[in-house]
Amino acid sequence: MHQSHQNKTRSEEPIILTPEFLKSWPLPQPDENGDKEDRGRVLVVGGASIMPGAIILAATAALRAGAGKLQIGTGASIHQAVGVAVPEALVFPLPETKEAGIDKEAVDEIVAKANNANALLIGPGMVDARAVAKVVPEVIGRLEKDGPVVVLDAEGFGCLKDLPELFQRHKCQGVITPHAGEMASLLGIDKSAIQNDPAKIARQAAEYFQAVVVLKGATTYIAEPGGKMYCNTTGNVGLATSGSGDTLSGIVAGLAARGAPPVQAAAWAVYLHGSAGDSLAERFGPLGFLARELLAEVPGLMAQLTPNSKAPAK
Repeated sequence: MHQSHQNKTRSEEPIILTPEFLKSWPLPQPDENGDKEDRGRVLVVGGASIMPGAIILAATAALRAGAGKLQIGTGASIHQAVGVAVPEALVFPLPETKEAGIDKEAVDEIVAKANNANALLIGPGMVDARAVAKVVPEVIGRLEKDGPVVVLDAEGFGCLKDLPELFQRHKCQGVITPHAGEMASLLGIDKSAIQNDPAKIARQAAEYFQAVVVLKGATTYIAEPGGKMYCNTTGNVGLATSGSGDTLSGIVAGLAARGAPPVQAAAWAVYLHGSAGDSLAERFGPLGFLARELLAEVPGLMAQLTPNSKAPAK
């Protein structure tokens, strides 16, 4: 990590996410007389023939977070299956590489649809790292000035290792969601350094990449460049399961589509995701619940934290 960025961190203690705090920081709410356009558009790009479930989870999570309209761009070989699995979405096929990745030829269509969206999520289920490294920078570089909030997850943020200035260069509002191992790779440091002081690393990474950083772990830290940092302790070991990260990134994108600033979308998403895991652990036990079961928990949890909302009874 470049030294100049290391020196721009803030010393304040992170704000712990609690129900009381989130109630004081409410999400944007649609007008009761509004329609789906008022709740925002989200575009999710990803998936592969060997991993179609990831984009299904992420896209469904965006709707569960309250987004109004959903579009999915995924490999031509699986787009019909994805469309059946997520009937609420417009699903369009993208050209694929021989390694099952999204080909660079897809950029024009992704950019055209992204510039009409409020949030763009790229990464869930994507494979072929070389192809992703071509697609993601090209897409971000061609987004309009007041374009969507960009959420990069999984393979989607891998390009930042070689292009850490990507968000800053294109004046793009971004969110990345790495765990400690992925962050170590992005920054070129040892994983133990992150585990020893994740709060410090989250702050430094937010400055370095000029994006909101969600550093996932038993305690997750959410940092914005030059701003406040939050930490979340909801959740349990049951969330360490396949597909869990896809649901989290989808919630972030859905909240951003609704108009939440990137750091608020990220902080609320982390809390909701962890709380959904806690709810399932109470009913099923700490291990064995599925990532897709998290999704139905989200609307009720949001309602409980939203003033004047008709929250379902526990």
